[in-house]
Amino acid sequence: MTAAATTLATLLRSPAEALDRRILDEARAAGFTDLVAAHLTVLGHPALDGLRPSELADEAGMTRQALNYLLGQLEQLGYLVREADRLGDDRRSKRVYLTERGEALRRAVRQSVTAVETELEADLGSRDYRQLRKLLGRLDAAARGVLARPGRDAGADRPLRPSPCRRR
Repeated sequence: MTAAATTLATLLRSPAEALDRRILDEARAAGFTDLVAAHLTVLGHPALDGLRPSELADEAGMTRQALNYLLGQLEQLGYLVREADRLGDDRRSKRVYLTERGEALRRAVRQSVTAVETELEADLGSRDYRQLRKLLGRLDAAARGVLARPGRDAGADRPLRPSPCRRR
């Protein structure tokens, strides 16, 4: 495929998929051998602790059923718990919290991401790396704005990254 024929989606997706593969491989090497790629969709959320499953599903662009399936797996594996919402009025409502094992995984993932970012900065040079981060931040904001314009469906402002359980 020529550079001109490569879509922006491909240019964004390929590095994201490579990063996910590396994170998963390094997590498994660190002893978290029971993870699958779909689990990263949940565990990779930066503000997972204390969210309601419905909030997490919306932010991940997944159906609630698909998210709850993954949450059930991760709960069985000991990475998180779903507890009654102590903050709200609805006692049926649950919130998601990482366990000690989940926190250990979060630290391992953070180490992997930091290592990748350090390597990218060395490969690209500090100036280009800072520019890349700046442009990606602007792209993220612009894409959310474009997708949220009138005439788009209500879920169009969800993250652009493909999920194995993404709504169709």
